[in-house]
Amino acid sequence: MLSAIILLALIGVLAYFRAPVIVWTLGFAAWLLGLQFGLGVVVPVAVWGLFGAAAALLNLPPLRRALFTGPVFGVFKKITPPMSQTEQEAINAGTVWWDRDLFSGKPDWDKLLSFPDPKLTPEEQTFLDGPTEELCKLVDDWKITHEEKDLPGEVWNFIKDHGFLGMIVKKRYGGLEFSNYAHAKVVTKIATRGGSAAVTVMVPNSLGPGELLQHYGTEAQKDYYLPRLARGLEIPCFALTSPSAGSDAGAIPDYGYVCRGSYTHPRTGEQFDNVLGIRVSWEKRWITLAPVATILGLAFKLYDPEHLLGDKEDIGITCALVPSGHGGVEIGRRHFPGGSAFMNGPTWGRDVFIPMEWVIGGQEYVGQGWRMLVECLSVGRCISLPAMSVASGKVASFVTGAYARIRDQFGLPIGKFEGVDEAMARIGGFTYQMEASQDLALTGLDLGEKPSVLSAVLKYHNTERMRKTLNDAMDIHGGKAVVLGPRNYLARAYQAIPIAITVEGANILTRSMIIYGQGAIRCHPYVLREMKSAMANDGREFDDAITGHINFVISNFVRSLWMGLTGARLVGAPKGGAIGRYYKQLTRFSSAFALLSDMAMFSLGGSLKFREKLSARLGDMLSNLYIASACLKRFEREGANKQDLPVLQWAVESALYDLQQAMDGFLANLPSRPLAFLLRRVIFPWGLTLKPPSDLIGTKVARALMEPGGTRDRLTHGMFVPNDERDPVGVLQPALKAILETEPVEQKLRKLTRDGKFKSLTNRERLAEALAAGQISQTEFDAVARARKLKRDVIMVDDFDKSLTHHDDALLERLVF
Repeated sequence: MLSAIILLALIGVLAYFRAPVIVWTLGFAAWLLGLQFGLGVVVPVAVWGLFGAAAALLNLPPLRRALFTGPVFGVFKKITPPMSQTEQEAINAGTVWWDRDLFSGKPDWDKLLSFPDPKLTPEEQTFLDGPTEELCKLVDDWKITHEEKDLPGEVWNFIKDHGFLGMIVKKRYGGLEFSNYAHAKVVTKIATRGGSAAVTVMVPNSLGPGELLQHYGTEAQKDYYLPRLARGLEIPCFALTSPSAGSDAGAIPDYGYVCRGSYTHPRTGEQFDNVLGIRVSWEKRWITLAPVATILGLAFKLYDPEHLLGDKEDIGITCALVPSGHGGVEIGRRHFPGGSAFMNGPTWGRDVFIPMEWVIGGQEYVGQGWRMLVECLSVGRCISLPAMSVASGKVASFVTGAYARIRDQFGLPIGKFEGVDEAMARIGGFTYQMEASQDLALTGLDLGEKPSVLSAVLKYHNTERMRKTLNDAMDIHGGKAVVLGPRNYLARAYQAIPIAITVEGANILTRSMIIYGQGAIRCHPYVLREMKSAMANDGREFDDAITGHINFVISNFVRSLWMGLTGARLVGAPKGGAIGRYYKQLTRFSSAFALLSDMAMFSLGGSLKFREKLSARLGDMLSNLYIASACLKRFEREGANKQDLPVLQWAVESALYDLQQAMDGFLANLPSRPLAFLLRRVIFPWGLTLKPPSDLIGTKVARALMEPGGTRDRLTHGMFVPNDERDPVGVLQPALKAILETEPVEQKLRKLTRDGKFKSLTNRERLAEALAAGQISQTEFDAVARARKLKRDVIMVDDFDKSLTHHDDALLERLVF
């Protein structure tokens, strides 16, 4: 009995700490020797023989390859599904970073906490406080979206003149050369004032040709275009999406073929004849800035039927720069996306001849377009839409917190009703999650990483949280947010939600295919090595990878069981108390996620690629591990302020609960029911023990949004708040302050009303009556009168004449009540 207990303990320790094969061998040898000489148990020669054979098999690579991993390698090569070129390029694109740790089953929390805090340089801070602030003051979103359907000329000129279109361009080309962190914060601030202006700024810096030019352009292309892009002399767009190829960008029907031809240069008028080039045809839709673009980045499939470039006929996806004034380029019409006014539209052309030198990177980079796109544009997916989502969260937190405290019903601020309180907790918690998740990814970008998996996590989860946050904000504001007009600061963002959900990879596709589809291969410590060894027919590399993989699975099985049984209480954590408990749970679920991932690949093989619901749930697990860890990193980065503890608790506990539910859903739908039964007992031996954030925590978050204080300030830091009480956003903070300051006087007036002390009927008249009777002072009268005026300004909506073309704020001043 004792020997069995010792054996189980030995196996558990070796597996838990992922001991290498030689340590396993020595451990079992020590156990057998202990039986023989310590406990006096006679170990049969046959047992020693079996042990010796197993030790030789495990520790002698040639023997192991001949008898074990070699036959496995043969089967693996047959069952591994083939990858298309676009899939291979997508998988190879970018880098893995903190996401690899989360996939390891043993995240290094000291590593997370040691990542440098993202900071703005003095130059970047000055730009945010200066030109960005001034740009926000120029933006009137109602006029832009409802009246002009475009940015006013002064806004366009300000954007160009102050370098907003060249934030990513190197200084030697005349750009600002901002960090990714600064780039994101500029976009966030502008987006808190107007989405159309933010999109206009963000696209040239993330989805335009500038990023591709800096990485792949020829020196001549860089020297000509980058200074012009930086100064706003060129307005770029990038034409990728076709009517019949949206999410499946690799299947674009637009094509070109290599030939010799003639063209007239659109800028100089110079004629060129018998030039090696490409005759290209395309039809693109949904291209941002296309109607006003001067330079068109164009993606198409290239063919070489005459073999002018070499033996290969199907060259592959290629990217080129085409001036919009070039003969045959059709451009200028526009779409009207979701009520937003940013320029977006189609472009098309048929048999348009372009010289080979217009290919981004020149002839050397023909056929490299897909790799270029997935490598560079994944950086933009960490910045643009996640930043706009953060902006929506900040605005929703700022305006909804104030509105819910100012607006009252049944004698109470509406934010103190539990139904509203619940929605406000989501607004605050999701806003914290969104910014924490993006800031951590931006840290990676500025360290030189290109985290393609995390960019997909951010794109999906930030935009989905933006959707939920704006929905809740709209619900709380009620009629205030329903009526369109200059006073409505939510509706345009609400209308534009489907844009963010759709572009840069539709959210359904991103969740069900991309996050885990890339993550399982890129972040897993062994799978990509195994696949590459199979493609290269490298048995030695496969042997090393598969033995490590087996040890990895055994370790995660034991770790998941042990941490499930103990509730991860015995796991180490970098912090103590309630915060330490979160680190422990994340370690536990990292091991469980790694185990589930391996079991999914083991039981489903290549068919997992087509099991999108299961893949989506695995993606949700990885995503919530990342979101929770990012929130913990943010809490420490901001000084572990106790004021912020409720919002951290809501954010982390919500992510952990969602992670648990994703695991539960995965196990409920795994086709192999015996395997699912076993895994459930290993990972959840006591059942589903994690709960969503408590009502008490939610109430604390809601209260923090409704009261001026550090948590509210940190959640909304970086948004543009006009210093103008005539502005519908600018009036909120003064109104909130005035309401809070005059609340004791208002309570006194309500008591006088209940006691029947007033003869007049209206609140305005009763206020004057109280002053005349000496029940309140002149100072109190003035303060209440001002607070009530500000309150009215906050809750009022616009009304128009019958043509819906004119509204008159002066009418409000003449109303009786």
